[in-house]
Amino acid sequence: MQKIGVLLPRSTYYETINFDIYQGLKFGLENLKNKEYKIIIENIGFGAEKQQCYRAAEKLLLEEDVSIVVAYIGHRTAELLRPLFLAANKMLLVLDAGANLPNEWPSCPNIIYHSLHNALGARLAAQKAVNDGFNEGALITGYYDGGYLHTYSISKSFEDFNGKIVFNHATGYKIEDFSMEPLQSHLNTYPNTALLSLFSGDFVQWYFKEIEKHFKNHNVPIYLSPFGMEESMLEQAVFPSNNVKGIISWSKKINNPENRIFIETLENSGKKPNIFSLISWESASIIDKILDLLDLHKNNLIDVCSGLAEFKFNSPRGIVTFEAKTNTTLSPLFEAKLIEKNGFCEIEIEKSIPHYKEEFEKLASFELENINSAWYNSYTCI
Repeated sequence: MQKIGVLLPRSTYYETINFDIYQGLKFGLENLKNKEYKIIIENIGFGAEKQQCYRAAEKLLLEEDVSIVVAYIGHRTAELLRPLFLAANKMLLVLDAGANLPNEWPSCPNIIYHSLHNALGARLAAQKAVNDGFNEGALITGYYDGGYLHTYSISKSFEDFNGKIVFNHATGYKIEDFSMEPLQSHLNTYPNTALLSLFSGDFVQWYFKEIEKHFKNHNVPIYLSPFGMEESMLEQAVFPSNNVKGIISWSKKINNPENRIFIETLENSGKKPNIFSLISWESASIIDKILDLLDLHKNNLIDVCSGLAEFKFNSPRGIVTFEAKTNTTLSPLFEAKLIEKNGFCEIEIEKSIPHYKEEFEKLASFELENINSAWYNSYTCI
């Protein structure tokens, strides 16, 4: 029986994140039905404490002798773990929110990134705003979400697509410091401004409540990245405008057999599927392939990585492929808008995005000189 180590985070506003990741992986492995696996977990808190992450990974590798480690962490923390995994000749599968941009995209054969692509979704949201006729944009973030380089992705992309950022607004991270009042004077001066918005978790709910409070019936144009369009939070968010659009990486409304199986499996077990159980469910297929390749290539990680470059599989999001230059998975993204349901928000998928691979290559070529993020936290883990 193969042993799989998992580094589990916690979050104050996605309170079930550790259960979601664990259960998604467990059910995903059971769905494969061809092998038996044992999952061994270690807690890493918010993913910000470097020594805690290192000690937890070291324990899984040395004491538990796991075959592979799965972790919901960011690029910066993963790079700190690279020497440990190289020394152990073991592979680390990173479940990546995709909210940050690394200064150097990884090419180390022992680290693979399976991503939700929030920064890529932010780029595509900026492109959609320009295609909808907006050439002036306001970058709207919270204190926490604004600390990641998806901010650079959405603002630079808006400019790449011939838009201009004319206003920036970052809120506090406590509800008493969270206000959209500064937008009022700006929108009076620049009424044709698209709100390029980066929020996650219940910050989305706070944002929409403030928009509804200050701009009721104005139908201000809002564009969101995938975490802003996350269904479990939108279900409890007041409907703020008839002009809210964005990019999604997954939805319960994606119509394919894999998504139906994923949703039914979670719901039949009394669980609520979300993006965290989704990404870990999908990782089961990657783990299964990696372990086959490790056996085939006698633990030669370079050969394993080469084998993964040709690997693809059907997932609840569609066909997942690998981008060999960055060791990162690529999966379909979708344009969507929000519709009202009993005063709250619901996703309506408009279309799939055909050029997401080309746009990822452009994103990966961004030069990040003098641009950095101070956050080590796993995204959404505060």
